[in-house]
Amino acid sequence: MSHNGPAGAGIVSRTPLRGQAVEDLLVLYWFLPRPQEHDVETAHGVLHVTMRGVAKGNRPTILTYHDVGLNHKSCFNSLFNYEDMQEVTQHFSVLHVDAPGQQENAPGFPAGYQYPTVDELAQMLPAVLSQLQVKSVIGIGVGAGAYILTKLALNEPSLVEGLVLINIDPCAKGWMEWAASKVSAGHTHTCTGLMSTCGCEELTENKEIVQTYRLHISQDIPQDNLGLFYSSYESRMDLEMERPVLGLNDTTVTTCPTLLVVGDTSPAVDAVVECNSRLNPTKTTLLKMADCGGLPQVVQPGKLAEAFKYFVQGMGYMPTAGMTRLVRSRTHSASSVGSSDGSRSRGAAVPLAEDISPSNDHAALRTIEMSA
Repeated sequence: MSHNGPAGAGIVSRTPLRGQAVEDLLVLYWFLPRPQEHDVETAHGVLHVTMRGVAKGNRPTILTYHDVGLNHKSCFNSLFNYEDMQEVTQHFSVLHVDAPGQQENAPGFPAGYQYPTVDELAQMLPAVLSQLQVKSVIGIGVGAGAYILTKLALNEPSLVEGLVLINIDPCAKGWMEWAASKVSAGHTHTCTGLMSTCGCEELTENKEIVQTYRLHISQDIPQDNLGLFYSSYESRMDLEMERPVLGLNDTTVTTCPTLLVVGDTSPAVDAVVECNSRLNPTKTTLLKMADCGGLPQVVQPGKLAEAFKYFVQGMGYMPTAGMTRLVRSRTHSASSVGSSDGSRSRGAAVPLAEDISPSNDHAALRTIEMSA
């Protein structure tokens, strides 16, 4: 089942428009593709998704998956509405996934409903991609969404060309969930979601943003639905990934280029570094964003949009995109020489900011830090 979503992004003009210019603008507006919302049946239930744009040639679709306590709008609107990211979406269609029961105005689940496990949430995605005729994706996931998209890449490597994983925790229930579980019983999943996303420092310093998200969590998502998604993520197992040994063909790790993103004051820093230690160092970059906590896509959308442009450029897309913000501070990667002709190469490491000279240290960490 599908229906038209809200109108597309508005068009801003700096000078008055008259006569034919107004008519041309109106024609352009009405013929812009509108977001299409779909409720897709899968073996593990219905997924609500929103498609923006249409598939462009053989290019992959950007597939997003949000964190606990959020939905695709509250998690990604700040990023995708940012001017630099709109340049990206001229080249790629975008498919936003809402976890079951987390979309705006979602109905409550019936009594006795068995919420999908995180493994099952990942298994729902190929059916969605097939129904919408999406052949491959570049995933952008935050928190629980990052975990789910990584499971997709492990299960269906041919579907995933690249991954951008924000605040990923590859381990079973960690200290963030433990801390959240210690919040007094008088608090709801509002506190649980905020603590696991922001951490104590960000809860104190970014009060305006935190209050916005507190209201969203408490008012826009049915609390029982949110609790089921949280419990599903809390019950996750370790991601079965192991850094490959040089010269051996190892199927226990993702095979696509991967960009790990974390704010330098985020409670997820240790978890993201742990994930980096399990991935192929020739295909993985760790990006630490300065002056940023657990919501980099909200607090620093410009920096993240630029990092994403570098990432897809390294995959052979958007070779002429212009960037200015990234500063390379430490680069020690095994085989990170980028292609200058913009041709696709899914197996190569992804250069950010500039081509990287190869080194002999195949297990070294490749880290990017971002300037203001």
